[in-house]
Amino acid sequence: MPENETMPRWVYKGRRPTTDREYFENMTRCVFQGGLNWRMVANKWPNFREAFAGFEIDKVAAYGLDDVTRLRGDEGIIRNRQKIEATIRNAEEFKRIAEEHGSFQRWLDSLDKGSNYDYVVKRLKSRFKRVGTGTAHIFLWSVGEPIEYDESVHRRRPREIV
Repeated sequence: MPENETMPRWVYKGRRPTTDREYFENMTRCVFQGGLNWRMVANKWPNFREAFAGFEIDKVAAYGLDDVTRLRGDEGIIRNRQKIEATIRNAEEFKRIAEEHGSFQRWLDSLDKGSNYDYVVKRLKSRFKRVGTGTAHIFLWSVGEPIEYDESVHRRRPREIV
């Protein structure tokens, strides 16, 4: 993205999310973004907020099979079963982290961020569903962590982020 362009609101450059809900929403966006066009995801995002209860972690963590079926039929979102189920599982993991550490940000701050966040990426991959190396890097960058672009992870830079 060219330096003179403004970052979209969901990218926390120079700042960090203030709530676990904001971290959870960004992680969900990065999960659904995987392999898809940035603009398509951006255009559907208001529908995602409605479909996933404003990303209220307790509500999404309580979703069951009926909710998965409902979301799979929602034409306003990306209806990928694995990503929908991962979002519910990830909400459960956000709850566990908050119980263990007080908040997601406290957990994130407790991790070793040396070597361009290699350890943090491994922890994200082990605790969250549908979070691979590339998704973890984009997530960390989007929540204001000073992770550097890694050519070995990303094949190309996005032309635009919306």
